[in-house]
Amino acid sequence: MTPAETHQHASANVNRQFGNMKKHIITAIIIAITGFFSGISAQNDFEIVKNVDIFISVLNELNEKYADEISPGELTQTAIKAMLKSLDPYTVYYNEGEIETYRMRNTSESGDVDVTLKEINKHLVITDMLKDGPSTKAGLRVGDQILSINGQSLESRGTDAVYLAMSGQPGTTYSMEVFRPTDGKNMTFKVKREKVKQPNIPYSGILGDKVGYIKLNQFLEKAGSEVYEAFKKLKEEGMEYLILDLRDNGGGLLGEAVNIIDIFVDKDIPVVETKGKIAEMNNIYKTRNPASDANIPIVVLVNEHSASASEIVSGTLQDLDRAVIVGQKSFGKGLVQKVFPMDYNTSMKVTVSKYYIPSGRCVQNIEYFDRDTTKGGYKIPDSLAVAYKTKNGRTVYDKGGVEPDVAVPDENVPDILNALINEQAIFDFANDFRAKHETIAEADNFVVNDAIYNDFLQFLKKNKYSYSTLLEEKLEELKTAAEDDNSFSSIQTAYNQLKTQLENLKTQDLTTHKAEISRALTQEIVSRYYFNTGKLINSLHHDRYIDEAKSVLLNPNRYKAILSPKR
Repeated sequence: MTPAETHQHASANVNRQFGNMKKHIITAIIIAITGFFSGISAQNDFEIVKNVDIFISVLNELNEKYADEISPGELTQTAIKAMLKSLDPYTVYYNEGEIETYRMRNTSESGDVDVTLKEINKHLVITDMLKDGPSTKAGLRVGDQILSINGQSLESRGTDAVYLAMSGQPGTTYSMEVFRPTDGKNMTFKVKREKVKQPNIPYSGILGDKVGYIKLNQFLEKAGSEVYEAFKKLKEEGMEYLILDLRDNGGGLLGEAVNIIDIFVDKDIPVVETKGKIAEMNNIYKTRNPASDANIPIVVLVNEHSASASEIVSGTLQDLDRAVIVGQKSFGKGLVQKVFPMDYNTSMKVTVSKYYIPSGRCVQNIEYFDRDTTKGGYKIPDSLAVAYKTKNGRTVYDKGGVEPDVAVPDENVPDILNALINEQAIFDFANDFRAKHETIAEADNFVVNDAIYNDFLQFLKKNKYSYSTLLEEKLEELKTAAEDDNSFSSIQTAYNQLKTQLENLKTQDLTTHKAEISRALTQEIVSRYYFNTGKLINSLHHDRYIDEAKSVLLNPNRYKAILSPKR
């Protein structure tokens, strides 16, 4: 062995011994720490120590022997996030840079990011904006393609990079360069950051026939008091029936859900119970105040995107026979999370308990990994569903979500409309319309008339949109399969004829489904002037959920029969 080899061998031994020493020191510390946890079994203590020891060994071996330099921090975070992902989708680790983003997204004072971005044809495009937000005030518009912020190119950096660049201390400014397709040129805007309040309630009002309507988008701070104030105002305006719209509401704070139930349910009624491993996470939440109105007929609207706190409100009001639930089965999230601060300014959001509504059922869907739990995904069969009873004795089941008392079937969206939406044709036309028209009628009254629809048809021709219907896509799949089988020549004539027929049918569909396409155009155009609130107001004219809710509320016998046990 040469002197150099001897030195290298000795150095390796020293490094290995030092690495082993570090590993054993860390292991000893872990053993000492785990000794403090009396709630964990001895078997779990051993498993924790053994597997942390293995992890440290792997990390040390990689650090010493991997061909390229490694980043222990990045590898460790990857391991942590993969570990948590195997538990459920809601137990999440936040590093130092992510925790502030989480905090902002879970408070109504959500910082200064007031736009929604989407990557479209490799461009980062503004697809939604907050009314009176800093970006809107600066002059930015939906459809703008973001190029840079403060001179730093962000075209290929992804949406998170743009959100981060837009964030900052209120009062400070940044320069944003965008390309505006409707003008065909680059434009620069100076945006002054400010605190932005995301509304819990984008709209409330009387829909006619003394039916009040409250749309609740989220359960962030003050959601309960805001619902109460909206409810009180509607009562003053003559409301005798209420529709509480929780569609697409992904949830939020459990306490705010209880506060909303408190408005309609008498004092000291248990509304939700949380059960978990840690004793302090086991709680029974009851209504705290006399009901503001314990008798007004209520319909709660839910769909497949109503989750968590939305399911607490809808499920509890269903179990107490206090409201009729209309819509589609909700998402099925019966888990409760709590954020725990950790070392080095990191945090971890942990599922600490499950919640149970008054009948005793938990709405948690059994499976949620890589599945749509509501449409064509996992469904709990009737043979496995457990029956529970509501306050009046109605039978309800734990089928992974809140099942409506009155189901609204999926809307049969025309193939041509889906194609136009997917190809951004309706989105782009609305941007073009906004560039050419400074104002339109009020959101409640605006409609796409024949003249505007004809403009849309010309817009499609001028811009040569290439969109395929589902039937066309299936035909191309058939062609590919035939080519793979070397049999396409035998069906080519039939293929060409069918392709021509489908092209003609697609053109006819623009006339056949004019009403549905016009409604989609109307709402998209309205959103350019009156944002999401205006879009919501306009959509209420053609809302199957609202029509069904009013049908239930305005028929006292039907309402009562739904809330009565079947004989």
